[in-house]
Amino acid sequence: QVQLVESGGGLVQAGDSLRLSCVASGGTFSRYAVGWFRQAPGKEREFVTAMGWSGGRTTYGDSVEGRFTISRDNAKSTVYLQMNSLKPEDTAVYYCAATWRTYLTGSRVRDVGSYDSWGQGTQVTVSS
Repeated sequence: QVQLVESGGGLVQAGDSLRLSCVASGGTFSRYAVGWFRQAPGKEREFVTAMGWSGGRTTYGDSVEGRFTISRDNAKSTVYLQMNSLKPEDTAVYYCAATWRTYLTGSRVRDVGSYDSWGQGTQVTVSS
């Protein structure tokens, strides 16, 4: 399994931007599909976005499409989440996830159970 460590969270104001990073170690990260999820207090973990091993096959959750962008640098074993036009409802702990599958399709992309490795999470708080 690959180990994942997120960073870049913080407290921002509505309308601001933030970029999260997730560094992987162990495993063959360049061959893994990756994703971002988030979890707000009292709520279930929610799918944010995912990307296949080569940088294609990107999928976004409805609530973030057009505002968030996922990208990866396989040479650095790092996946990024660029978050623009942040809203208070984006407040959550953001988790990076990875699966040994090179890409996911259909409902599996958004399914927490499809991912084998998880980071510890990074808090994002957006004030109004």
